[in-house]
Amino acid sequence: MKKFALIGAAGYIAPRHMKAIKETENELIAAFDPYDGVGIMDSYFPNASFFVEFERFDRHVDKLRRKGDKLDYISVCSPNYLHDSHIRFGLRSDCDVICEKPIVLNPWNVDALEEIEKETGRAVYSILQLRLHPAIIALRNKVLNGPKDKIYDVDLTYLTSRGNWYYMSWKGDVTKSGGIATNIGVHFFDMLTWIFGDLKTQVVHVHEADRAGGFMELEKARVRWFLSINEDYLPENAKKQGKRTYRSIQIEGEELEFSEGFTDLHTHSYRDIIEGKGFRIAETKNAIQIVHEIRKMPVKNFEGDYHPLSYSSSH
Repeated sequence: MKKFALIGAAGYIAPRHMKAIKETENELIAAFDPYDGVGIMDSYFPNASFFVEFERFDRHVDKLRRKGDKLDYISVCSPNYLHDSHIRFGLRSDCDVICEKPIVLNPWNVDALEEIEKETGRAVYSILQLRLHPAIIALRNKVLNGPKDKIYDVDLTYLTSRGNWYYMSWKGDVTKSGGIATNIGVHFFDMLTWIFGDLKTQVVHVHEADRAGGFMELEKARVRWFLSINEDYLPENAKKQGKRTYRSIQIEGEELEFSEGFTDLHTHSYRDIIEGKGFRIAETKNAIQIVHEIRKMPVKNFEGDYHPLSYSSSH
């Protein structure tokens, strides 16, 4: 039985990590969050120590280590801009670290963390759960086994409505979240480069607080993409059904159906990590580089290929 601590216990994604720790038959020993609304812990680990001050959490983790009862893993579910610091804390506490995406905001942060991995002899793992989805694995195998010179045409649309609270939270602050492409898009860009190869060129057509869109050329795909948290862009049939999220990936005009099968992917991720098969930090770098470039690139005019929603949202 492995011993875990969790940083960011009150966050949106934290319950999936608690569930994964529980379902892999391991134990959550301690958790930290400045916000104390963590009643969800009762459903998983009611006996875990809980801290609202990082200093006391740090002291607790250190005391466990000094008395020979140290933790095996620290799971990081904190706001994006704190991941780097919290990963460093985990490594220096002689623990392996499991971190939500985006693992860091800038590609050079990956290099620095790899250095600390070497110094400490510990490992950082990222949750890249889309790579574990059966439909996405099947698509990757199809591309790998398909014609070597084929370039696929891909449309990615991801709309996930958020209320006004979003702009007031850390997620609405580009310096803390990395902006919309980082916050809601990084795992899709990771998935696309995993399937279709490295980025060759990209252009950004729209980049606002509530939406972003562009075009990227990968080794084996031309990708038009659009991401938004604004419900105005939801298709009419989704609105009529009361849905607030819409995701679509079309390859050569055919829809990739992957709306089901998400529920257990964190548990699957944890199982792989504990067995030594998880995704290491170097594997996150392609997607981190892409979203970093999107954040810094000037918005270009609508020349060449572009996503229809990118155009309509700008006119």
